[in-house]
Amino acid sequence: MYRVKVDHASKLANPRLRRFALCLLAAFVLSTVVNRADNMARAADQESIDYERDIQPILQKNCLECHGPRKQESDFRVDLRSKLLRGGDFAEPAVIPGKGNESPLIKFVRGDAPDLIMPPEGNRLSDGEVKRLRAWIDEGAKMPEDSFAALTTDHWSFQPVQRPALPQVAGRTITNPIDAFVLTKLKAAGLKASPEADRATLVRRLYLVMHGLPPTPDEIEQFVADKNEQAYENLVEQVLKSPRYGERWAQHWLDLVRFGETHGFETNRERPNAWHYRDYVIQALNDDKPYDLFIKEQIAGDAIGADAATGFLVAGPYDLVKGQDPMLALTQRQDELADIINTTGTAFLGLTLGCARCHSHKFDPISQRDYYSIQAIFAGVQHADRAISPSKENERALAVATERVATLRRQFQNWMAEHGYRTAVNAAHNVETFPQTQARFVRFTVLATNGGQPCLDELEIFSGDRNVALAEIGAKASCSSELPGYDIHKLQHVNDGKYGNSRSWISNEAGAGWVEIELATTETIDRIEWARDREGRYKDRLATQYKIETAVEPGLWHSLVSSDDRLPYPQDTAISSVSFEGLPDDTAAVGKKLFGELSSAEQTREQLSKREMIYAGTFTQPGPTHRLYRGEPSAPREEVSPDALEVIGTLELERDSPEQQRRVAFANWVADPKNPLTARVMVNRIWQHHFGTGIVDTPSDFGANGTNPSHPELLDWLAAEFVSNDWSIKHIHRLILLSDTFRQANIPSPRAMNIDAGTRLLWRFPSRRLEAEAVRDCVLAVSGALDPRMGGPGFSGFEVEMENVRHYHPKQNFGPDDWRRMIYMTKVRQERDAVFGVFDCPDLSQVMPQRSRSTTPLQALNLFNSQFMLQQAELLAKRLEGERPDGREGQIKLAFWLCFGRDPRLEELAHARELVDRHGMVAMCRALLNANEFLFIP
Repeated sequence: MYRVKVDHASKLANPRLRRFALCLLAAFVLSTVVNRADNMARAADQESIDYERDIQPILQKNCLECHGPRKQESDFRVDLRSKLLRGGDFAEPAVIPGKGNESPLIKFVRGDAPDLIMPPEGNRLSDGEVKRLRAWIDEGAKMPEDSFAALTTDHWSFQPVQRPALPQVAGRTITNPIDAFVLTKLKAAGLKASPEADRATLVRRLYLVMHGLPPTPDEIEQFVADKNEQAYENLVEQVLKSPRYGERWAQHWLDLVRFGETHGFETNRERPNAWHYRDYVIQALNDDKPYDLFIKEQIAGDAIGADAATGFLVAGPYDLVKGQDPMLALTQRQDELADIINTTGTAFLGLTLGCARCHSHKFDPISQRDYYSIQAIFAGVQHADRAISPSKENERALAVATERVATLRRQFQNWMAEHGYRTAVNAAHNVETFPQTQARFVRFTVLATNGGQPCLDELEIFSGDRNVALAEIGAKASCSSELPGYDIHKLQHVNDGKYGNSRSWISNEAGAGWVEIELATTETIDRIEWARDREGRYKDRLATQYKIETAVEPGLWHSLVSSDDRLPYPQDTAISSVSFEGLPDDTAAVGKKLFGELSSAEQTREQLSKREMIYAGTFTQPGPTHRLYRGEPSAPREEVSPDALEVIGTLELERDSPEQQRRVAFANWVADPKNPLTARVMVNRIWQHHFGTGIVDTPSDFGANGTNPSHPELLDWLAAEFVSNDWSIKHIHRLILLSDTFRQANIPSPRAMNIDAGTRLLWRFPSRRLEAEAVRDCVLAVSGALDPRMGGPGFSGFEVEMENVRHYHPKQNFGPDDWRRMIYMTKVRQERDAVFGVFDCPDLSQVMPQRSRSTTPLQALNLFNSQFMLQQAELLAKRLEGERPDGREGQIKLAFWLCFGRDPRLEELAHARELVDRHGMVAMCRALLNANEFLFIP
């Protein structure tokens, strides 16, 4: 081909043209040869790329430099296709098959972004290795593992719950399965269980753990003296049936769900209707509501008739102050949803879901997509008050009350008509006639309307046939207010002599207001005419209840006429007043009786028709939810469907599923008996509050970053037992309380302490100090001041400055209103009770699965010197004097029984006598209330 082209070029006649053609041909030949060589080289390169030989070593080298020699499933393994396509920390696919330059993996290993370099330290890939990787991705990133593997884990807490067989304990008859597991562990560690505690210790322990209150001396003596073999079992049942149980254990749950009764942040405004959720939790525990239902109601209670329960969703802090910056608003909303997601994850699942907001979880099988799929579940939840749906009983009662009001209204209207009462008001025209009266000022006051602000199109005041109210003859109008922004509804129209809505006065007060006419001179008047709209087009805003007054001198008003002698307007919700003047006594008595019955029935109907407000959130259909790159609202990625954790299962919901349906599906998934986490997490929490530490001592982190269970078989046995007994919390309580493990003495053993100083293996009962709420409640109980009222709005521990930004100042003086149990104290975020807040009370802005137990000088100072404690010591001294008036000895013994549940020892009695003689009974009471024996669970 080239020879033919050269022949043609050489035959050209013009020498210069011939040389030019030959040069062009040479350039073409050279270009063709180079391109063919390039293509042949590429083909050779492509043929030479072998995954196992050329690519896998590069990927594995990169893994080793990033992670070291360990190859855990939780690591981001770039040598696995499923990991490359699923993505790493930021849930972005590491490779985009066919697009090498656009693939994040190439950008990382090439070092395009300084903060995202692979590996961050150590030997980087060579340029040649990067080039080979890019070429391999351009080809399609073919690997042996070409299926997209499901997210999996072998971590213990994600495995199905299976009831283990009970271990055999040689030489001992086991009646409670808990003891079999505990004794087996003790034996393996070379330890023995402690003997059973004495009865006085047992009853005190039982009451403090379950009620957070000490037993009374009578309750202690009765149990100690009870010879019945079932005495302890009967006492446990009695304790579980008491409403004090729900109050005590509800506090543990409220800690867990960050419940507060103020919003937090700068303004920290109050939530006056948040207490309904607190009462719901108390009642649910006292009723032994099945835990699976307890979960469902808190996530989707609006769908199943438990409105107050969804207070769980909005129990956390909320920033009322919204900025003008749209990006700030988006960030605030993301924070609100993160609070809901994190609390739901820690409370019910024992997982730190919030760690997957910005990137896939570092330790647990929770991808960033999982996080935003769960966000789609809660995306329609808004912080707000909501009206409680009326119960069926309420609806029936309201229907009966409404019918009774209608019947009584007909009877009363008939009676009024029979006895000469005027007709009801009319929107088009009303005439008020009365004996001639001297007046300079006339005031028309509206007391009620048939809806909205009242409207008068003209107020006419007649002296004979002359309208003396006209502005054109010098009369001046004034009013309580006028509706702003409407020229057709100004005050000047009320006496301009023109009718109709377009020239009328409307007040700016709902159902109220007054208009006054000052006449040019004092006149003798005998008639007033008024209307809402004399053109007859409008009937709303009509004054249905009113009064008209006159005065000659300013401020000296006299009643002239009113609506009291008119028949009720048909749409009136209630008749506020009726005049019975001028009627015979017996006739008036009948009318008053009918009116009284009607008023009472209307009040009953009004009460029944009121819908109580609760701070339990409102719900709207959300828009699309996107995964956010690095958690940034400004960096949305793909849209996600509402769903649960992929590693456990899917909800199979559509992206546009109804809002409530999403929460119902998620609640059912959490409460499913097959969910491996839910039952384990809850029985661990119950165990924790019996013994001070859970079987898993990171109670809200059952993931890889948490601790392993001290008794894994026992945990699974309890979880299986929980589910198989209808998720009964009281059933688990009963098992624990009746176990020998719980009934052990708490006497330390030097040998056992050397092996298990933290008592995790439970060779004795672990004594511990009471929480702040229980300390305060116990003080009130022994002083005799405790108010046992349950439920309803709480009491405040603060004096509040009601400014835009609330300021909370601790109370200095306390009275009976402050002596309820501390669970009923209003929970103020960012503030703590001045006396008991130092005993490790949570801040309420964060979940608190396990309180710390600090010991500080301030705790001792508060208990000994605070005004509250001084007052309670005085009340205790008065109680001792009142119940043991026979003398000092009996008062000292009663004080020991009230505070410690026992008689004083001889040495203690001698010291107490000396203290009382020198400093008085109040000083001894202060000492007892500060003693460790009073503050600790024995």
